[in-house]
Amino acid sequence: MVKRIVIIGPESTGKSTLCKQLATHFNTIWCQEYAREYLLTNGTDYSYDDLLIIAKGQIDLEDKYANELSCQDNNNRLLFIDTDMYVMKVWCEYVFGKCHPFILSEIARRKYDLYLLCNIDLPWIKDELREYPDEQPRRELFQLYKDILINQAVPFVEISGIEEERTSKAVNAIQAFINK
Repeated sequence: MVKRIVIIGPESTGKSTLCKQLATHFNTIWCQEYAREYLLTNGTDYSYDDLLIIAKGQIDLEDKYANELSCQDNNNRLLFIDTDMYVMKVWCEYVFGKCHPFILSEIARRKYDLYLLCNIDLPWIKDELREYPDEQPRRELFQLYKDILINQAVPFVEISGIEEERTSKAVNAIQAFINK
């Protein structure tokens, strides 16, 4: 059975880097954030309807990787996922003040095993897709994610620190999850 571990948090908090590091450490695969490729291909002037397309693409990508992992012969069936429907919900509501019913129904339907919430203690790094360089929106978004995770049933661990400290905290959290 595939164990799905989701890494979420505001932009520029090291989610993709952490996914790569964890997949390498645990000798498994990870699912990239679909939005990045979509926006690089289609431009950053996205609409509310684009977020629905992105959400569906994220789900398809996640399911593809989970199916690939479930067909492997090894016993290590951890899938690290860079974003999920909670991210899509926050994105929709923060930017457009509403959320697609599809995203909300997928939140209720999909099952995960552990969340890692990346703190905003890393310096914000500019790239062509990032929108919130100021600390206030980053703090608001982090609190939105934390509130969501507090109010749902799946365990979560807040990941903070820089470089090896951040990775070490994540590895330890996953190891504790595996050993329980």
